[in-house]
Amino acid sequence: MPQRNIDRLLDVMVRLRDPQTGCPWDVEQDFRSIAPYTIEEAYEVADAIERDDRDGLREELGDLLLQVVFHARMAEEERSFDFEDVAGAIADKLIRRHPHVFDRENHDADRSLRDAWESQKADERAAKAARTGQAPSALNDVPVALPALTRAEKLQKRAARVGFDWASVGPVVEKIEEELGELKAEMKAGGAPDRLADEMGDLLFSCVNLARHLKIDPEFALRGTNAKFDSRFRKVENSLRDDGVAWGDVGIEEYERRWQAAKIDEN
Repeated sequence: MPQRNIDRLLDVMVRLRDPQTGCPWDVEQDFRSIAPYTIEEAYEVADAIERDDRDGLREELGDLLLQVVFHARMAEEERSFDFEDVAGAIADKLIRRHPHVFDRENHDADRSLRDAWESQKADERAAKAARTGQAPSALNDVPVALPALTRAEKLQKRAARVGFDWASVGPVVEKIEEELGELKAEMKAGGAPDRLADEMGDLLFSCVNLARHLKIDPEFALRGTNAKFDSRFRKVENSLRDDGVAWGDVGIEEYERRWQAAKIDEN
């Protein structure tokens, strides 16, 4: 019977990590050194999805799976856990969180799926906090390594679940205006860089809160704006190149004129 590809991949990683005959680079890695690659590969997956590239998605999912196998192998070497433990734990979690599928007899049919899901996650967070000696909190387990906009939104969503939230969008907009005023005041006073950064952070956090209330994914919205800026800026570059004009030969007014032309060209 042919070897399953997942078993083949696990065997390949064992060989790569062999201290005597493996790859020197792979052998010297640890969890911390590999972590940035894991995050990078997750973004590569998201990029392939954004481009609707199925061949690319297959390849990038493989790269992301390699990261899981890599971490699992290092854990197995130190006798913490192995790949089977990882797969088993996520299978168990999915079953717990879907009683409407796997435990129909004991499932409360009148309870919404979202409420059941959130309740199960809350129970898991509480159990984890107790196991690690951490104080219970609605904000536990929101990863620090998340992109700042995404983490801000998740923190706000967690707080909102326990009632720490504005009931309407009006006060959210007022908070943005308040934070912008505080930033302007700090700028006028010649504030130190750390004070300016603090006020800018408050303003960005409030903007994320507005996006959440409007049911807009702030990370998705900013990615769209980044793509728009990229496209328009390249058009400005091309227009300058076509006219034989070098950057620095004209002022901001001319750049703005060409920028507006690029915007019109999109419509």
